[in-house]
Amino acid sequence: MAYIIKPLVTEKMTKITDKSSIEKTYKVKGEDRTKVAELKYGFIVRPEADKLQIKKEIESLYNVTVINVNTARYAGKRSSRYTRAGLVKGQKAAFKKAIVTLKEGDTIDFYSNI
Repeated sequence: MAYIIKPLVTEKMTKITDKSSIEKTYKVKGEDRTKVAELKYGFIVRPEADKLQIKKEIESLYNVTVINVNTARYAGKRSSRYTRAGLVKGQKAAFKKAIVTLKEGDTIDFYSNI
């Protein structure tokens, strides 16, 4: 069963990917330490999918090694608009977002199929 609906290719997710792909140096008690760069990618997944299922599917689809999976659930937003027929009310679908951290050296190219 396919748990991944689509990859998240938005400005915000691109900023997170770029920010996490740079090694950072910081000081702890006068000692310089570096944080290893870890690429992070976002996906819209089915709400019933758990982290292990998401990890297995991404590893099989993109041939990468997944270190960590973080998930967040989003409620559907209510919306209404005025039309000739009157007020139309509705609700957008709820969804789940997964942010996946990959092993150093692995990358996912979403634009390779174009």
